[in-house]
Amino acid sequence: MTDQISDARLFLPVTLGSLTLANRIAMAPLTRSRAGADGVPSPLAATYYAQRAAAGLLITEATNISAEGRGYAWTPGIFTPEQVAGWKAVTQAVHARGGRIFMQLWHTGRISHPSLQPGGVPPVAPSAIRPEGQAFTEAGFVPFETPRALSADEMPRLIEDYRKAAENAKAAGLDGVEIHGANGYLLEQFLRDATNTRTDDWGGSIENRARLLLAATDAAISVFGADRVGVRLSPVTPANDAGQDSDPAVLYGYVAAELGRRGIAFIHVIEGATGGPRDNQPFDYAALRKAFGRHGWIVNNGYDRAAAIAAIDEGRADMVAFGRPFISNPDLVDRLRRNAPLAPLDRDTLYGGGAKGYVDYPTLDGRAAAE
Repeated sequence: MTDQISDARLFLPVTLGSLTLANRIAMAPLTRSRAGADGVPSPLAATYYAQRAAAGLLITEATNISAEGRGYAWTPGIFTPEQVAGWKAVTQAVHARGGRIFMQLWHTGRISHPSLQPGGVPPVAPSAIRPEGQAFTEAGFVPFETPRALSADEMPRLIEDYRKAAENAKAAGLDGVEIHGANGYLLEQFLRDATNTRTDDWGGSIENRARLLLAATDAAISVFGADRVGVRLSPVTPANDAGQDSDPAVLYGYVAAELGRRGIAFIHVIEGATGGPRDNQPFDYAALRKAFGRHGWIVNNGYDRAAAIAAIDEGRADMVAFGRPFISNPDLVDRLRRNAPLAPLDRDTLYGGGAKGYVDYPTLDGRAAAE
């Protein structure tokens, strides 16, 4: 550990959309599976997020836009009054610490299971293609099942679910929303031709496959304004059996250009395989950023302190998002600024449970962050 506090640009304020943020470090969305069965955030969630409010921007754990959108046990939602009230407590706690917080809006699509769906029906997807892998249910891990392909006349209802979720997030006091278009969930299932084999207006051409992601973004913009909306993309991740698109450069370049044309606050890009190799497949992220054509480029996946400082100093990013380091280091911004050691992660407490491994990680001075 060094006593010298860094003055790198990573730690200086930045403007993102209509917000001026304290630094260029974002807390990435982190599923913790600690909500109630009703999707209401745990009362501990307010403490958890407030502890990490020194980040320039907090992005919440992925939050279900509807009961249909749920794909994992004990994940929070934003579609009932009780869930809105639970999130309001979170935002108030974060704002009391001077923090800024966006909610990630999530529909898991086929990455779900009938036991997680209202009435025990199959989950929905662009096409009836069963993913490989297992769903995390209240009974444990079980194999995925074949989803039901959405009909064209259901699409307006689905888009309205995104709009209503954004409206509820605004009512809960969130500073904005991030549309989850990554990691093999519903919007990315529509984007990629590996998972979208439709022949109607929602499949086939790149324009058609991108239609739902852009419509969901437009729905959020109608509530918050473009300068309070971000989108998360993962052009080549294999997460959740996503399957690679036949031409990811053209597909995601089109999406980035359309998002730039809308004037959104940021694109949050996962470089490489989510939580894995950054070079799993060649991809030109600089070209993607050029297609976006705007300020507001957040990079993510395996960045450490040195890489983050370099990305900002070399102009390759406007912010850097950190994921798991924020779990075990509630004071991560201070540790990075001081080049202090990072506390190790207790992987046994990542998902589910209570306070242990959630709000009890100490800060640098040895005190519990909640104090």
